[in-house]
Amino acid sequence: MYYLKSEHSFDSAHFLANYEGKCRNIHGHRWRVVVEIKSLTLQTEKQLDGMVVDFGQLKKDIKEEVDFLDHALLIEKNSLKPATFTALREEGFRIIEFAFRPTAERLSKYFYDKMEEKGYRLKSVAVYETPNNAAIYEGDLDVTI
Repeated sequence: MYYLKSEHSFDSAHFLANYEGKCRNIHGHRWRVVVEIKSLTLQTEKQLDGMVVDFGQLKKDIKEEVDFLDHALLIEKNSLKPATFTALREEGFRIIEFAFRPTAERLSKYFYDKMEEKGYRLKSVAVYETPNNAAIYEGDLDVTI
């Protein structure tokens, strides 16, 4: 089995609605997203001969996804009072709403799904919210490649 790993990072803020603790307040992270793809075989065609995929393309695809979230406030839909949400938008703040609470665990699944949609066979996606703490999503752990 071959594995390739690539990572990018982004900065954003979030808060955990209905959480008892300091993370209920808006706070920021330098999120680090580590994508690991897998393959039983290497390509044999022309430029990609001997590769799983082109690292340049893999890096570009990860960067596209993390750049979308960069310097935004990540929130769960309806977690702010309508007046607060409207006031933040009127001030020009970039807010990205999710159908889920934006935890590291849920963001690891979010990035996994986004990269899978791009056609990658994933082993895992890790999302670090600090240098020492990460959530990892590995999918269904199927053995087919």
